[in-house]
Amino acid sequence: MVYDKFQQEAIDFINQGFSVLVSAPTGAGKTAIAEHVIENAINTHGGVIYTAPIKALSNQKFRDFQGQFKENIGILTGDVSLNASAPVLIMTTEIFRNKILDEPESLKKYNWVIFDEVHYIDNPERGTVWEESLIFMPHHINILALSATIPNIKQFASWIESVHSKPVKVVIEDRRPVPLHFFYQCHNEIYDNIHRIRNTRQFKPNKLHSLINYIRDKDGLPAIYFVFGRRRAEDLAFELLGYNFLTSSEKEQITTLFNDLCIRFDLKHERSAQTMFPLIQRGIAYHHAGMLPTLKEVIERLFTSRLLKVIFTTETFALGINMPSRSVAFDELRKFYGRYIRNLKTRDFYQMAGRAGRRSIDSEGFVYCRVNLRRIGLEDVKKIILSPPEEVRSQLNSSYATILNLYERYRNEIFKVYPYSFHYFQSHKNEQREALRLIEAKLNLLKEMDYINGNELTEKGQFAKTVYGYELLLSELYSQGILEQLDEFGLGIVAAAAVFEPRKNQLHPHLNRNTAKLKHIADQIYKSIEAKERKFRIYPFSKPLHFNLSIAVEGWLRGTRFDKILQMTDTDEGEVVRYFRMSVQILREISEAKVASLTLKERIKETIRVLNRDIIDAEKQLREG
Repeated sequence: MVYDKFQQEAIDFINQGFSVLVSAPTGAGKTAIAEHVIENAINTHGGVIYTAPIKALSNQKFRDFQGQFKENIGILTGDVSLNASAPVLIMTTEIFRNKILDEPESLKKYNWVIFDEVHYIDNPERGTVWEESLIFMPHHINILALSATIPNIKQFASWIESVHSKPVKVVIEDRRPVPLHFFYQCHNEIYDNIHRIRNTRQFKPNKLHSLINYIRDKDGLPAIYFVFGRRRAEDLAFELLGYNFLTSSEKEQITTLFNDLCIRFDLKHERSAQTMFPLIQRGIAYHHAGMLPTLKEVIERLFTSRLLKVIFTTETFALGINMPSRSVAFDELRKFYGRYIRNLKTRDFYQMAGRAGRRSIDSEGFVYCRVNLRRIGLEDVKKIILSPPEEVRSQLNSSYATILNLYERYRNEIFKVYPYSFHYFQSHKNEQREALRLIEAKLNLLKEMDYINGNELTEKGQFAKTVYGYELLLSELYSQGILEQLDEFGLGIVAAAAVFEPRKNQLHPHLNRNTAKLKHIADQIYKSIEAKERKFRIYPFSKPLHFNLSIAVEGWLRGTRFDKILQMTDTDEGEVVRYFRMSVQILREISEAKVASLTLKERIKETIRVLNRDIIDAEKQLREG
């Protein structure tokens, strides 16, 4: 294989035994470097862990690598365990972090870890997992970190060198193999230069049909159209129902392929698949997190077949999933970031824009930005597109489970761990003091609430150290004997309530007497936890239990069909599947607690067996795929 210069440079460093950080634009070919590490490890009887930020990317990598490396590939996520003793094991970063802290001896046979999309360390909600993984990772393991373009990659490498006391080589590629050409739709006109757009008093709304006609006339299909809302993605797709992007031969091919895939994934009678069918026949589709995972996979396969010409999708389609197109369009340049809507980050913009231009197929890629000057200023548009990408910043916020695991290992030396963090490495003195205060506050809370007694973890502390992200509330339910009293239905309801995140204005279902009683107990426990966290000035607060899915999860555990389940909740079908799968994961974590009784473990095993069936069974989706 002939490599690009930056690929060969990285591979040469890897062959010399160095850890390597690679910063390159989306679509530049970073995966080829990972494939070299995997192939070399298999040939030399070594071991590789491949971590990805989202399960969809983990699943795709499992399918891709299994096609190349056959039985040498395994996958381990919270809800999937296939060929888990394979020399190359794909897992989410959370699972890797948990293994480092809970069972480090299980990592002895691995000599490489590949962090895909390592710039995710900047993610406010989950970035701390990447940081903890890099801090506590065994020293015998080398690192290959793959990243989108970030300007402070050398600072990041210097931090890793300081933690592990060994050199880390940095490889930077700024050039895209397929250059991008930018266009702007403003006042319903298409501009090929942002500096030609003028603010005018006469406002004309941008029309979707004008943009799609332009892209089609310029031979810009297939196109990925990024939208920052699920309903919006669907609505825009149906706006194009009057179009037909396919020849009669292509229509026949895509119809056959869609029907075959629907049979394979048991979607033939699903209403959502039937709703999509008229769009598919015209070369159009939509893709978002509210859809069934199996239907999303069908759409992804149709897109890679090059029969889909226009796909309306939310931004997860941009994250590592290998779905390049000739053109990318942005519905707007503002999105919801955690608490509020703000302008797109430059790094996020180029992560999505980088899907334009297919390597070895297109000579250039085309990016179309719809600009509504009533919603965003022209200078803001220029800042998004013309600025360098933002630096990666630490989002360290160690969970109670992490602190308990570290305290068990280091006791009061735990405070000497913080200076090894990326947060310490790049922060000012006052930020460092506040981070240390927060660690001390969490430790004091754990001692006051009897998770730590003297220098030892109590039984409750031993339980809490296994349930990352849901520690205090679940541990209080455990220590008060409530989990032990629950039947299979109650355990499923509690697990779903722990993982569920309600949307704004989501309905609260009427609960039966047993669930209402359980909710009352959980609410009282949460009030006590929140009061303690306020006292110690700990933020963000622990998450309460939300019982919105209680009726649906109980119905599912009683054997109700999935289409009937959806009538019991106002949650999107894909989200129901995701939350049920997350419930399986949290139940497994509870059952893995050494202090959990045999009775509780057996009851959880039965709950998982009934919960993890049919469309919820993520392993089944991978096996059938």
